[in-house]
Parts: sequence; C-alpha cells; structure tokens
Amino acid sequence: MAQNRTPHFHNTQGLARIEIGAKEFQCIGAIPPFDHPHVFLDMGADTEIVCPYCSTLYVFSPELPAGLANPASAVFTVEHA
Repeated sequence: MAQNRTPHFHNTQGLARIEIGAKEFQCIGAIPPFDHPHVFLDMGADTEIVCPYCSTLYVFSPELPAGLANPASAVFTVEHA
C-alpha cells in the first residue's frame, strides 16, 4: 500500500489562482457532486499549471507545506473506506 497520498485541490470558490505546496496533485474542479473528472497534474520543472477541465491556475509556493493551499479551503480531503 502506498505511504503517501496525492494531494487533491478544488476551486469551488471560482478563484483566479490557487497557490499550492505540491507540484504533483489532482484537481477535482469543485466539491462533489459538482466535480469534474479527477485529473492528475504534474508541473515538472514549471511553477504553475492550468487544469485542462476547469481552467484553474495552480501556482507552486515553496513556502507552503506539501499538500496545503492558499486559500486553505481549496484543499480537498479524500475519504477512504
């Protein structure tokens, strides 16, 4: 079983940009049931990426701990059974 989970972020608030503390993550669009397909995004050497589904601009912020976001409300916690 994997030790680390991929962070998930959403843009339910319709923000122009979200700062995140991860370069690899999943965008879910909005909080379910209004989400889009959960897409894995990898910034690679870049410091920002746009989600191809919802057009949210995610900007990497090295000051943020891994998996956190500014605003904090953009973090989506995945429920596991």
